[in-house]
Amino acid sequence: MCRNIKTLHNFKPPATDEEIHASSLQFVRKLSGFTNPSRANEVIFNRAVDQVAQAAHELLRSLVTNAPPRDREVEASKARARTQTRFRPSEVSQST
Repeated sequence: MCRNIKTLHNFKPPATDEEIHASSLQFVRKLSGFTNPSRANEVIFNRAVDQVAQAAHELLRSLVTNAPPRDREVEASKARARTQTRFRPSEVSQST
């Protein structure tokens, strides 16, 4: 799955239209293999983004959970920590 697509469910405040659109755009880009579609495919590409965004809105409105809403700052902090661990510079051993 595309790493740029973020979880949008169960946050306080809820996901914005812009966040949903951005995730939809990333999803369609991943499926189509196009970052920027040609003119011939632009209308179809944009229609697909709109349809995916509409489906995402419906999904997010319909989902039910018993878990308390997640805090965006706490989740962002966890993501930064994971990134630091994942991309930590490896120690270079010097042999002389």
